[in-house]
Amino acid sequence: MSMPVDSGRRHALLALLAGWSGGSGAQQPGPIAYLTPGLDLPFWRTLSLGVKTIAEAQGLRFTALDSRNDDQRQLANAKEVLARGAAGLVISPTSSRSAVDVLDQCEAARVPAVVADIGTAGGSYLSYVKSDNYFGAFGVGQAVATAMKERGWTGGDYAMCTIALDRKNGQDRTNGFRDAMKEAGFGKEVAIHQMRSYTIEETEGFVRDLLNRFPKLRGLFVEVDKPTLGALQAIKAMRRSQELVVGSFDGIPEFVPLLRSRALVAVGMQQPFLMGTQAAEALLKGRGGQTPPKQILVPVLIATGQNVDEWLPVARRTVFGNEPLPD
Repeated sequence: MSMPVDSGRRHALLALLAGWSGGSGAQQPGPIAYLTPGLDLPFWRTLSLGVKTIAEAQGLRFTALDSRNDDQRQLANAKEVLARGAAGLVISPTSSRSAVDVLDQCEAARVPAVVADIGTAGGSYLSYVKSDNYFGAFGVGQAVATAMKERGWTGGDYAMCTIALDRKNGQDRTNGFRDAMKEAGFGKEVAIHQMRSYTIEETEGFVRDLLNRFPKLRGLFVEVDKPTLGALQAIKAMRRSQELVVGSFDGIPEFVPLLRSRALVAVGMQQPFLMGTQAAEALLKGRGGQTPPKQILVPVLIATGQNVDEWLPVARRTVFGNEPLPD
């Protein structure tokens, strides 16, 4: 989903950046900063690693600041790092709305910014690096619908545990999965739970509630990685593993054996390391006076039990950030 572009402000920002390339006597630049919703999730840690890899390869310092899914903490982190003389900022905002305040701070401080993954409702920025969330979730929905039909559950109920729907990526994932289910003839969406803390425990509680309220529930989509483990714990504890098809989004090493065993039917695996490297490269291009693409789209890998081993050579680096796979 595209975001509004203020071309006049963008040209002014690029004109300012053109003078930043500096000569040998230029002052040592400040750090490249990454603002993230929460380093407790592997996805954000891997995206952070991608930004860090490019920054340090160019001899720049790097710092990551954890917003802990709090808009005000995010704004305080931005003010702090800008006051320390940040050379540039990559932000994965806590919400699309809250991103605007941070981008306004960057513009006032004359510091370039790139948005990564979670979009923004406005503001001035160099590039927006995003996954094709709609396509990825649509692919997961197709796999879930196919598995439900293979089990004879045509027309069965389904539910979703979503990320915050005030995030553009959350809207895209939800709409993508929903559209795939409708196209396949599964129009009965019985419930949506929006995550707040993004913990295993939170989603385990959500899914226990769903299973109690909807005994005929046949399909479930969980829109982020670690919370999916909580969903599977609830399903196993309530002895519903043979009665429910589960799809997920993002990717962690624990998903590999779960896909192989078909406990997960499909996962839309974003490539956070690649997103981080491309965000940092766009930021550095802007600092050098070049014009990076306004939007950079990173493909989502649709992993299933049938193809997960084919994807592994790529996924180990771009999805898992070289975190070890389970034995």
